[in-house]
Amino acid sequence: MHSLLLLLAVGGALAFEFVNGFHDTANAVATVIYTRSMKSHWAVLFSGLLNFAGVMMAGVGVAYSIVHLFPMEALSATGGLAMIFAVLGAAMIWNLGTWFLGIPASSSHALIGSILGASMGFCIQQGVPLQDGVAWDKARAITAALLISPLFGFLCSYLMLRLMRRLSSDERLFQAPQTGDAPPPLWIRGLLIATCGGVSFAHGSNDGQKGMGLVMLILIGMAPATFALNLQGDPALNLKAQAACRQMVEVLPEGHARVPLKQELEGYLHGTAVPQGLRQSLADSARIWGTDLSRLSGEDRVAFRNLTGLQARCLRKLAGQGRPQAASMLEAARALEAPIEYVADWVKVAVALALGLGTMVGWKRIVVTVGEKIGKEGLTYGQGAAAQLVAASTILLADVMKMPVSTTHVLSSGIAGSMAAQKCQLQRKTLYSICLAWVLTLPACITLALGLYLGLAGR
Repeated sequence: MHSLLLLLAVGGALAFEFVNGFHDTANAVATVIYTRSMKSHWAVLFSGLLNFAGVMMAGVGVAYSIVHLFPMEALSATGGLAMIFAVLGAAMIWNLGTWFLGIPASSSHALIGSILGASMGFCIQQGVPLQDGVAWDKARAITAALLISPLFGFLCSYLMLRLMRRLSSDERLFQAPQTGDAPPPLWIRGLLIATCGGVSFAHGSNDGQKGMGLVMLILIGMAPATFALNLQGDPALNLKAQAACRQMVEVLPEGHARVPLKQELEGYLHGTAVPQGLRQSLADSARIWGTDLSRLSGEDRVAFRNLTGLQARCLRKLAGQGRPQAASMLEAARALEAPIEYVADWVKVAVALALGLGTMVGWKRIVVTVGEKIGKEGLTYGQGAAAQLVAASTILLADVMKMPVSTTHVLSSGIAGSMAAQKCQLQRKTLYSICLAWVLTLPACITLALGLYLGLAGR
């Protein structure tokens, strides 16, 4: 029964990523289809392949931003399955609803809001204070990135189109497609196809990591003995973690935990005194990193993973306080995170396939909105290229910063910015719908996931 539920949960996560593909990636193909730079079937195939490539070449920083948002202890407690299915259910309900209405909405907002809502439901059911049971620090940072990135996209696209106006004297770049099936001039066509590819690759890299994080979250929570530690990982990473522990033992002052170690480390993260037991716990961990981790029991693997994560977070906080050896503390934190923050190869392939295949269906509703309903005039070649270039750059920058952002909102706000630069009037009704979805997605998905969790958990 447990194996069946695990398969259902992983299948649900891949289904979410499939929906994400046709919901979000329509934004990437909208410009090349609307401007007739590519036939629709070739455009979605091209975008799907680059989404696949983006996932396969992605790192894991954004994936674990999602994992860290979820209270891992909740997955092994009563109601853990309810949390998983509440998150998946709420995010997919919102995604499918906004897609059906043709409104470009954010899958990232939907996923993060759903995780917060399910986490709040768990706290209510278990009697845990919300300030302790929800990762508010991570939530604030992620929410800030989601809210700021569309404004960044609008401004940069505005400036990009103004720059293109100065650099190019070819007025055809600033014209909307004419009636008929004739493609744009060759160099403009190449520019639009290249920027479409950039957005598709960047979308695969950033949004694919969200899917990978979601699947790994499920696997670590429901099959911890197998997935809590990367038993097939590079042994050199374990040795680096061991060396980092030994180095920090030399740096940190001696002391003994005055309360249970886990409680003390978590307390420090919430702002209390420097943990006295951190040095000794790192000394103990150094010995464990030097052993065969596969010999640990499943319970010990989970405990060791959780302790290592706490140690890394404490070291990052110490470094952020401007202490001596701050650079060494940050380096040690990265060395400790590397062996436990991983994505299994088969997970990466499965997510890449789900996202790539999802790209190839269901794109028409969003294409019409992006091409014709944001401005009162049709989208010009230059506007599409400027918006796509800015969107791809913004998303790839977010990858480097390990932050999830919304492809939908970055691109649609970029198109609005490029239209404003060309002094095109914007359609208030469409912008109102997009902004309303932008504002409502988080609270709506929090409410949906909270209600689904309490219903599934039997409260």
